[in-house]
Amino acid sequence: MSKLMYRVTLGFKTRQIEVFINEPLYRFDADALVTVRQEQRLGVHVGIFRTGALLQERNQNITARGVEVDNPFFVSFTDYTHGTKLGIKIAEFNSYQFGHTHAAVEKQGHDGVIAHRVLGIKILAVGIGGRGSSVLRGLETEEIIGLCDVDWKYAAKVFDRYPNAKRYNDYRVMFAEMLDQADAVVVATADHTHAIIAAQAIVAGKHVYVEKPLTHTVYESRLLTKLAKKYGVATQMGNQGASMDGVKQACEWIWNGEIGEVTKVEAFTDRPIWPQGLERPAEAMPVPSTMNWEAFIGPAPMRPYNAIYTPWNFRGWWDFGTGALGDMACHILHTVHKGLKLKYPTKVQGSSTLLLNESCPNAQMVKYVFPARDNMPKVAMPEVEVTWYDGGLKPNRPEGLPAGVDLNIDGGAAIFYGTKDTMIVGCYGNRPYLLSGRVPDAPKVLRRVETNHQQDWIRACKEHASVRVPSASDFSEAGPFNEMVVMGVVAVRLQGLNMELEWDGEKMEFTNIPADAKIKTVISDGFTIKDGHPTFKKTYTEPVNAREFAKELIQHTYQNGYRLPDMPTE
Repeated sequence: MSKLMYRVTLGFKTRQIEVFINEPLYRFDADALVTVRQEQRLGVHVGIFRTGALLQERNQNITARGVEVDNPFFVSFTDYTHGTKLGIKIAEFNSYQFGHTHAAVEKQGHDGVIAHRVLGIKILAVGIGGRGSSVLRGLETEEIIGLCDVDWKYAAKVFDRYPNAKRYNDYRVMFAEMLDQADAVVVATADHTHAIIAAQAIVAGKHVYVEKPLTHTVYESRLLTKLAKKYGVATQMGNQGASMDGVKQACEWIWNGEIGEVTKVEAFTDRPIWPQGLERPAEAMPVPSTMNWEAFIGPAPMRPYNAIYTPWNFRGWWDFGTGALGDMACHILHTVHKGLKLKYPTKVQGSSTLLLNESCPNAQMVKYVFPARDNMPKVAMPEVEVTWYDGGLKPNRPEGLPAGVDLNIDGGAAIFYGTKDTMIVGCYGNRPYLLSGRVPDAPKVLRRVETNHQQDWIRACKEHASVRVPSASDFSEAGPFNEMVVMGVVAVRLQGLNMELEWDGEKMEFTNIPADAKIKTVISDGFTIKDGHPTFKKTYTEPVNAREFAKELIQHTYQNGYRLPDMPTE
């Protein structure tokens, strides 16, 4: 059974009252929590409900206590020493419905006191119509106090699901009015606004959950990593596979030497599933009354509204998204980055189908080279080459994979070529297996998440920074990993240089782009067939200095009055 952590307060003085609790504690609507102790076992009863004057909030003679819940279980109230007169009996639960618990409270002549009520973490959410909706469902143990989305038509069902939350279409207004009331912020907007929203929340001391990709650029990833460390907040990137057992099992197999030294990894996804490889639409559409277009644009260059950009299709446009890499590499390459203990690549190069200046290509490849890392006790960590494919491209089938077996597991896979064996790991780290058919029995050295990805973050939020166990995709891990992901985007956009790019990870800069190198990108394909003959007439951007273009890809120039906080020096 899942476990949750709460800080609650209580004093009781009573004859024995017995209560049977059969409640999964996933989501509840309670005014108070009651702690009980029986034979040194702590539990929580979530069921002192809105029944009127019988329940009184008091703040005297109280003691805070961390409480671990593991149920169903049977508890007794007995031998508590302080309190104020309040007669209650908590009757046996007579019904149960997901999201609600029903209990009866009756006057019985016992003495007790309920301390101040506990409502959990207060959450603001920005970007709720898509992935944000799923994230919020995993956070319904807490108090969702404010919701923001630029598209109220797309977000209507989510607004309706949380009627008590205040509604906004601009996060800046919500933050101005409510940020000081919140404990935590969820960010699930288009990629290009992740960093600006999360950074403001972190600087205000709020815990943050940010959907993948963590950021739009390498610089933004580095910034959020350092800000989270400086302000001591609990963080989580929304690559939910990080909380599943598959990633951890695969890492443990690698570290135990089960597949030997890994010098080559190939990974792929079956996405994109949204349209991309598109030119900017010439048509400007009227902005719907339900859309705050300026808030959607955020720090990107302003452009006229067109329905092709949002809500889902933002992923395919360079100004707003990161293509299939940002969408799926955060799930598929996580095992690679974690299991091989990677940090920054030293070399990178990309190629693709037709590269346009506005939209991600339909298919692409990226090759990273990572330097040797410190050896582990049971396996060395030599230089490794990692190659990414998307858009329908796949690596060659590894030797030993039976005919008819699909490499694709839940949206993609990663293939680890070791000196002893070959390991295949599915999307989200799912279902790792060895081509030899052997099932390793490696020691479990990584923490298992007993709830889910969202609740693991909530657990971290409720722990003091001095003793906090980081969440499964805390920014200390997710930040450097996301740098790898969005570095792939940069490599693809610089493919016109026709060279392998050398990267200084600490300085966040390429070291081998010639000072006078120029680069241009296709605006329009211009391909036509006339009288049966093909005609090629591409239109290009004006050539620009390649170093300056690369710097802009690494660290965007924010527009429309938006500004990131300064990079911490430590």
